[in-house]
Amino acid sequence: MSNYSTTTTSHYTYLWSKYRPAILKLMIDCAEGPQEYKFSNHEFGNLNLKKKVNYSFMLRVYQGRALNNIKSSEVAQDLLGILKQSPKASELMEDLAYEFRLDKDFVLHISQEEVPEMS
Repeated sequence: MSNYSTTTTSHYTYLWSKYRPAILKLMIDCAEGPQEYKFSNHEFGNLNLKKKVNYSFMLRVYQGRALNNIKSSEVAQDLLGILKQSPKASELMEDLAYEFRLDKDFVLHISQEEVPEMS
């Protein structure tokens, strides 16, 4: 498991903060099945004026830590940082594993996963 620093504010912190209540509701609703939320592509593009940015990512989390490598995705790192700041998200992630996946069409897919075995 990897632990990523969330002490610095970067491009996507504002966006994830804005949508945190909706993301938390989707995390709760995952008990009934996978959830998704459609973002507008301009919301990401307006935050980072670099050309050719790949916004797609997959983030698997459990107990507030990324289970997969998200070092190359600032978008995923910022989402994890915002989730860790939320007491409710931290509570949910303590007992359940989640997968967050943003696809090329800016749809955020959220699902619960099997809790990984810890050695």
